[in-house]
Amino acid sequence: MSDDAVLHVKGRVLAGPEDVRDELWVVGGRISYDRPAGAGDVTTVDGWALPGLVDAHCHVGLGAEGPVDAATAEKQALTDREAGTLLIRDAGSPSDTRWVDDRDDLPKIIRAGRHIARTRRYIRNFAHEIEPDDLVAYVAREARRGDGWVKLVGDWIDRDLGDLAACWPRGAVEAAIAEAHRLGARVTAHCFAESSLRDLVEAGIDCVEHATGLTDDLIPLFAERGVAIVPTLVNIATFPRLAAGGERRYPRWSAHMRRLHERRYDTVRGAYDAGIPVYVGTDAGGSLAHGLVAAEVAELVTAGIPPVEALSATAWGARAWLGRPGLEEGAPADLVVYASDPRADVRTLAAPRRVVLNGRIVE
Repeated sequence: MSDDAVLHVKGRVLAGPEDVRDELWVVGGRISYDRPAGAGDVTTVDGWALPGLVDAHCHVGLGAEGPVDAATAEKQALTDREAGTLLIRDAGSPSDTRWVDDRDDLPKIIRAGRHIARTRRYIRNFAHEIEPDDLVAYVAREARRGDGWVKLVGDWIDRDLGDLAACWPRGAVEAAIAEAHRLGARVTAHCFAESSLRDLVEAGIDCVEHATGLTDDLIPLFAERGVAIVPTLVNIATFPRLAAGGERRYPRWSAHMRRLHERRYDTVRGAYDAGIPVYVGTDAGGSLAHGLVAAEVAELVTAGIPPVEALSATAWGARAWLGRPGLEEGAPADLVVYASDPRADVRTLAAPRRVVLNGRIVE
């Protein structure tokens, strides 16, 4: 398509869960619901259109051993784009991916800076590894470097204890979250276990990643405070393998990981039923493949979230939560077109017919 070409998307345009329109136009890279006057070069796409999908927990620029080169990061982003993911909340990366912002053919990224972890309490080469006295300073640094988010590692295995344990004292997280909020950033945290959750939520955290440790006594607290969760169920599926690998050295940790895995669907359904906001994230990067957004939506449905709500968790709802537009008049034309209604069967998401980014057909 040339820069002055017009794209006509017709069939069913899902501007919202129940806001279904017959067509939209893309003019100058932006959405219009009015037919442009005197349109010349028009390309037509038929099908069911959704806003570009959101992966709210993804790591572009991160590999199993830490940061990767730009060519590898580009492949990661292109894999996500091919799956229909056009907006990424990068939940921690040691790589500088600002160059992606200059590429109108790659997904848009909202960065949370680099993970902030306790010394020797996270995956090597992934995070800033610091002690509690430095937490406020590092949170301020990453708040200034990121795009409105900061990522903490809330818990990890304590080798002396032989099990998952909270990484930060209550006072340290209270001060750090207050500083992030003062600087206009929201805070999220990696949390597998139960032990760190109450302190983080009562300290004012905005979101929790994974949240496998949510229990019946904690769910009302999350709901009352409006703390969102991003369950990353495609990542939680790896817990049995991880547990088997660490069983000889850390049997207590292995048993704990298995319990968290066994109750994962009940945990997510309990959170949803209580009114806790749930969003789609794959935890791509590190050791997990990119392009798994459709699989994660299907996992949310397996957990018991209604299909339209699971779809919203990667489409309309997720974009509103992150402060980015969907299929609104004048918005950048980032959309995915499918052969059938994804509300009827979320597995449709695995087979995009067309991907449109910044008004151009890219897949």
